[in-house]
Amino acid sequence: MESGSVTTPFGRRAMTFGMLASQAAARKIEPGRSIDKWKLYRALCEAKPLLGITDRALAILNALLSFYPKGELSEDNGLVVFPSNAQLSLRAHGMAEQTIRRHLATLIEAGLLIRKDSPNGKRYARKEQDGEIREAFGFSLAPLLARADEIERLAAEVVAERLQLQRLKERLTLCRRDIAKLIEMAVEEGAAGDWSEIHLHFRDVVERLRRSPSAETVAGALDELELLREEIVNQLEMQAKSQNESGNAQHSERHIQNSNPHSIIEFEPSFETKQAARAEDRSAGWAEPMARITADDGKGGPLPAASSVPTAHGGGLKSFPLGLVLQACPEISAYGPQGAVSTWRDLMAAAVVVRSMLGVSPSAYEQACEVMGPENAATVLACVLERAGHINSAGGYLRDLTRRAERGEFAIGPMLMALARANSPIRGKTG
Repeated sequence: MESGSVTTPFGRRAMTFGMLASQAAARKIEPGRSIDKWKLYRALCEAKPLLGITDRALAILNALLSFYPKGELSEDNGLVVFPSNAQLSLRAHGMAEQTIRRHLATLIEAGLLIRKDSPNGKRYARKEQDGEIREAFGFSLAPLLARADEIERLAAEVVAERLQLQRLKERLTLCRRDIAKLIEMAVEEGAAGDWSEIHLHFRDVVERLRRSPSAETVAGALDELELLREEIVNQLEMQAKSQNESGNAQHSERHIQNSNPHSIIEFEPSFETKQAARAEDRSAGWAEPMARITADDGKGGPLPAASSVPTAHGGGLKSFPLGLVLQACPEISAYGPQGAVSTWRDLMAAAVVVRSMLGVSPSAYEQACEVMGPENAATVLACVLERAGHINSAGGYLRDLTRRAERGEFAIGPMLMALARANSPIRGKTG
């Protein structure tokens, strides 16, 4: 500092131990010490979370440094700047004077500035006859020079923590992608396992992450997801090894012949196909599937489960867990019996209602059931319902998917997993 005595504030401002400590530290500057003021300012910007200062306080400090005539802070050049609040406002992009005073107080409390008040509280400098400043009253930048090493160390810590968080987020993103792709592959290939439950556990871990998580939170989620990924990989590798050892015999065992497969006619209401059919006749058919299924329960026994419903041509498509279908296509539940879908029977009944609502002809849906199987056709129709706003002709779209499935060019898995991701509660979050 310019003097060895203690400087007390002007007017009603009280002296504090913090001010006394800052002035004592500023008197311990090493002789000949200097530092580039803008390099130090960049370090201050990095270290601001640890110093407890805001962006606007840094803007005021930037303005004060711009009034310092030299490029390097040094005691030899003096360390006091004395601009008025009006001048500071101009260089702080028009900041109000009350705001300037508040942020100056913040910088002083943080130990980055020292007030050197004149007898009347004004900021000015006394100069010699040759123009050299003999004494100045204003704000001393001595604490910046005295704490330069500390500020640079704090800045390095903040940068290191930010880089660590960035690396953890990158690893988390890669792990999330691996798990999502592996679950999608397992579902599409029909691998054994409760993939619906695994997927729900995966989403639960991801959803616990906030928009701006700390490094500790990301590290905890990463450990949990890496363990889940390892379990999934081990499970899939064991199944792949088992399939390689069994060869083609296992595929022959899974082939089931049935000369009398269930027809979609059992679940499809009879509609008048003539152009003169009345609208009320068509709407009356919406409630018919449920009555038909109820009547069938008394005649032919319970409807087979999705995994055991045999079809003439549907063996090429894999069945999916009902929970995953409902997670990917939640809108279909509103059209089930009593407004809910809890079994495959409910889903296929809801699909009949949706088929009529979307304008899909009975023949198109019957053909889809023959090619894909009733459960897969109902799943596809649930997916079409989710994307109804983007599909011009639901019937034409379903016929096209049926033709592709017949040629072996269509798989439900990618479409289902894409909808599951789109309907996730954390859609669009940091990863």
